[in-house]
Amino acid sequence: MSSNGDITTGNTNDDRYTIWLDIDNTLYSASARISQAMGERIHAYFVALGFPEDEATELHHKYYNQYGLALRGLVRHHNIDPLDFNRKCDGSLPLEDALNPDPKLRKLLQDIDRSKARVWALTNAYKTHAQRVLRILGVEDQIEGLVYCDYSKPDFSCKPEAEYYHNALRQANISNPAKCCFVDDSRTNVNAAQSLGWGRCVHFCEKGLIVVEGGKAREIGKDLTAAADDSGITTITDLEELRTVWSDLFKI
Repeated sequence: MSSNGDITTGNTNDDRYTIWLDIDNTLYSASARISQAMGERIHAYFVALGFPEDEATELHHKYYNQYGLALRGLVRHHNIDPLDFNRKCDGSLPLEDALNPDPKLRKLLQDIDRSKARVWALTNAYKTHAQRVLRILGVEDQIEGLVYCDYSKPDFSCKPEAEYYHNALRQANISNPAKCCFVDDSRTNVNAAQSLGWGRCVHFCEKGLIVVEGGKAREIGKDLTAAADDSGITTITDLEELRTVWSDLFKI
């Protein structure tokens, strides 16, 4: 990333693959329980707006399912300030208590052959949260570019909306989506990327762990069907498996 942490612009003549890494519940394990802490804060935000507990729970889940991000529904239907939401929710997460530097992850990223692939991150969070997670994990300097939900814009897009992925390609100056290698813990987000022609899509699935999505707990992997195995999307349970899945992009 650039020194100020903003999005780095890609080289128009760069024909390398681009590895796209989701951040939350992908670069760190769902066992860190950050999704639980985030769910509690978002629920409290709904309640602070005046919604009764039950309605807050219902709307939280509804907006997450409808838009991929509860904040999108809050901005669209309740005219809230997304930067205020960011301060009170993402910004108040105890990340320093839940996460630690991850030498194994750092080595994985260092072992990617940068003559064959560049490494970008893309997230549904705002840039301050993304940068904070990358810094705590000790991998910020391994990420060449960052695409995030720009909460400063009233009508920002987010995964799994097609515009989000199109924007990512524009930011990285990618003309051929088939040269995108994408890993995300959300099957919905991975499916969306694949449908737009992103060529090498991987679902990071820590089966059996509990994650909170839209304010409701879900057992990871429990909802996957047999049909998902025929989708052409590779499922992994450990990021180290990327060394095999994308073996041609790693140093020998």
